[in-house]
Amino acid sequence: MTERLLDIDDLVVEYPGRRRGAPVRVLHGVSLDVRRGETVGLVGESGSGKTTLGRAVLGLAPVAGGSIRYGGRDIAHLSRTERRSLATEIQVVFQDPYSSLNPAMTIEQVLTEPLTARRAGGAALSRADAGRRVRDLLDQVHLPAGAGDRLPREFSGGQRQRIAIARALALEPRLIVCDEPVSALDLSTQARVLALFREIQERTGVAYLFVSHDLAVVRHLSHRVAVLYRGEIVEWGDGDQVTSRPEHPYTQRLLLAAPVPEPVAQEQRRADRHRLLETQRQQDEQAGVLA
Repeated sequence: MTERLLDIDDLVVEYPGRRRGAPVRVLHGVSLDVRRGETVGLVGESGSGKTTLGRAVLGLAPVAGGSIRYGGRDIAHLSRTERRSLATEIQVVFQDPYSSLNPAMTIEQVLTEPLTARRAGGAALSRADAGRRVRDLLDQVHLPAGAGDRLPREFSGGQRQRIAIARALALEPRLIVCDEPVSALDLSTQARVLALFREIQERTGVAYLFVSHDLAVVRHLSHRVAVLYRGEIVEWGDGDQVTSRPEHPYTQRLLLAAPVPEPVAQEQRRADRHRLLETQRQQDEQAGVLA
């Protein structure tokens, strides 16, 4: 079996309540793992806790219980210095590439910054070596070398996301947390960026924790899929099985909500989803009466 790179066990995330109120629990005992070189899709609607889980892995959410182990080491409660040392191992690609890129810096400066600041073992690259590395990174994401002289505003959304991916690759991480990285892109651009993610993984062996609200997007990239609903995993397993033949009603709803190109099939999905929602509503009402 492929080595586990990331192992999340019984994870609980809580945020402080307002005015000394009770803490707000966002994740309720979540467990999953990511193996070396694989993609684990994390899917759910807004408020499901999927983004919070990604933030917890990055050290950006308050862990109240459980563990997050990376390479066998618990990283749930690292200090800032210890967390910075993980930058060569764990990186992130956010939903909005423009907000994550300094608008005053050229693309070469954006990509050079992590290279000249820190490498594995603490050694920084010289500027000449960093320049060569920048050209290599741009080539990896299929952008011309001349792109390094331009500013973020001069690029399209898809091109900016390629730049964000290049920056994440700069320190050669083993795991990248992808937080809704294609949700702001049109469908054709989504397809090209997803193909790029797959190409990079095949070439480098990097693993992805891929967060998305769209089951159709997750299907194209994920080896395994976890479905979050109200802070709990309700379905977890093989990507094809979960995204094509789901067992849990919530996952079935997500599948029926995913768009399809044929109008007749899309209309049938809407009707099926409406019936499923009505059945669940009746079951919830009955459960309330029995309670």
